[in-house]
Amino acid sequence: MTLADLWRAYLTYPAIQIYGLLAVAAAAYTIATARQWQGPALAVLAVFFVYPMAWFLIHRYILHGRWLYRMKWSASLWKRIHFDHHQDPHLLEVLFGSPANTLPTIALVSMPVGYVIGGWPAAGAALATGLATTCVYEFIHCIQHLNYKPKSRFIQKLKRDHLIHHFHNEDTNLGIVSFTPDRLFGTYFASARDCPKSATVFNLGYDLDEARRYPWVMEVTGSPPRDRPPTAFATSDTGGAAS
Repeated sequence: MTLADLWRAYLTYPAIQIYGLLAVAAAAYTIATARQWQGPALAVLAVFFVYPMAWFLIHRYILHGRWLYRMKWSASLWKRIHFDHHQDPHLLEVLFGSPANTLPTIALVSMPVGYVIGGWPAAGAALATGLATTCVYEFIHCIQHLNYKPKSRFIQKLKRDHLIHHFHNEDTNLGIVSFTPDRLFGTYFASARDCPKSATVFNLGYDLDEARRYPWVMEVTGSPPRDRPPTAFATSDTGGAAS
């Protein structure tokens, strides 16, 4: 995949277009209503620092939690927002989050922070920042999963770190762009050689025994959960994923 192919896959995806349009609208609202710039500026900085921790906590305790698939009403939600992505980590159709789920989350993470700092204009700035940050996260996420080799050593490192999460241990390296929370909570591994191999890295603990007890995800999927992706992918300490 070339860089042009990567940008085409990214920019033509509806979720990214929605985030971009809403970010512009939120920024325009802030510009139109703000009477001073300090509140919105502080909101932008606050969201910038809050976002990595918010993503880490959501990823670790909600997306990787085992309670959503144990309830019939939330099983299909969990399947879409994360289970499918781990079952087939390089499938573009489930690489991006669904706006129906991501937009409320982005608003809940960002807007209260901005409102406390400077009312509704700052809340708009915070929302715009959250949406723009999500676009950056999703672009890096594309690089991490699609068959594209970045030239930047920093981005190569982000890709290696994230693929450890998908191919070695799902409870490690929960970040996308920032792994600072992983370092703080002891879930960061810089090398696949040092990371303990997990038997549930592709099914997040929803194995055949769990599927028999809580069948709703399996019923929606139409097949039993897999303990490996449908195509053999591999990661290395230096290069990411094989095509």
